Amino acid sequence: MTKTYELTFVRRLVNSVMRRLVAWDKAPAHMYLLTIPGRKSGELYSTPVTLVEEDGERWLVAPYGAVSWVLNARAAGEVTLSRGGKSETLAIEELGPEQAAPVLRSYLQDVSIVQPYFDCQPDSPLEDFEAEASLHPVFRLIRS
Repeated sequence: MTKTYELTFVRRLVNSVMRRLVAWDKAPAHMYLLTIPGRKSGELYSTPVTLVEEDGERWLVAPYGAVSWVLNARAAGEVTLSRGGKSETLAIEELGPEQAAPVLRSYLQDVSIVQPYFDCQPDSPLEDFEAEASLHPVFRLIRS
């Protein structure tokens, strides 16, 4: 049984620290600050995210499922990523299960802290990740 994501006090504290590290360009290499307008309020929200980056392509993975930033990204059709004072706005394309599976596996291999939120293991076959894809949306990032 997979763990359900909860935005606890500790998680908020860790996110706050990670936001600062990303802003100072001191966070792990593939970590960025995702900023997106709320789909109802229009207010800007930011959260630290870890991208999958491979062969010049970049993907945004939702390890905790369809949380608020996912719903907001779907509504906006684009996201802003920033790190170390630089930012870029990118269009997004949500992937289907077959396309998402290798990205999810790569993500789980690189970001082991999210393992409790997945039913499969980093070395599971791609078919297992295809089954997980509906629970963990994956977006291809497209330069405009």
